[in-house]
Amino acid sequence: MLDQVLKQFRLEVVTVHEVEDSFSSMVYKCVLRNGETVFVKIPYTRLKYERELAAYEILAGHVPIPQLLDFWAGDDNCPGAFLLSELKGHPLSEKASPEVAYQIGALQAAMHQIQPSNTIESGAIQNEFPHWHEFIEKQFYSFAEHVQEILDQDVFMASLNKFEQMKGKLPVPDGPSFVHMDFRPANIIVENGRVSGMIDFESVRFGSTEIDFTKIHRDFLKGNPALINSYQEGYTNIRPMIDLKAVLPFYRFIDAFNSIGWSQKRGLEKNFAFYEANLRILKEMLQDVEVEK
Repeated sequence: MLDQVLKQFRLEVVTVHEVEDSFSSMVYKCVLRNGETVFVKIPYTRLKYERELAAYEILAGHVPIPQLLDFWAGDDNCPGAFLLSELKGHPLSEKASPEVAYQIGALQAAMHQIQPSNTIESGAIQNEFPHWHEFIEKQFYSFAEHVQEILDQDVFMASLNKFEQMKGKLPVPDGPSFVHMDFRPANIIVENGRVSGMIDFESVRFGSTEIDFTKIHRDFLKGNPALINSYQEGYTNIRPMIDLKAVLPFYRFIDAFNSIGWSQKRGLEKNFAFYEANLRILKEMLQDVEVEK
């Protein structure tokens, strides 16, 4: 499939390397004969292709993202492909400074400032905000079908009860806003202490901002007061921050549960480490162990 895409884009490639930490799509770093570095991305499905294509138009000029150099709508064998410019730098490291945390907060807030309108709303990017809690419930129970196949029945039923319990305590959703749905270190690019931008828009929606804080807290901020304070300062410099204590436990819980279902759906053997990590989180939360935010 890659050879077909390279021919479509008429690239004179010297070297090709598959990008790690891309769980759904296929992403390749290509060095061209002229010395330029570009990225080729083949989304997992046609819907994800259409969603990401619309995102480049919506986000351009609002937040730093790769430049869309070319795209191909695909055929019966390929769901589509993108040719993207390089964002200089590397994925966000857990050793990044409070200054970088400030920039990440500002970046996320700028994205959340984007709202659906007649001029930018796309049919490919659904506006889930009017029925946000129903959307979350539908996602949860969709993954539950796969979770039930591999989880102990007592743990599975306890998870369903926990979900209904926590869902009833959620505050009024914040939005409608453009939400990334996978805002994590691997999708944030940093170079020399500066955030270059963000990548990967296969899962984006218009919805409530509350879903977007879980992974950045879990994988980067990790309860570090200096990072959290800088991050929140960067965010609130652009827009108000919601009460994270009211929503983070719920979204961390469903992220762990849904990730277990995703691991089973996409192949448990090759995603076993991801499954185990999320199972630990799920069991901690079911036991009412205080999980560091």
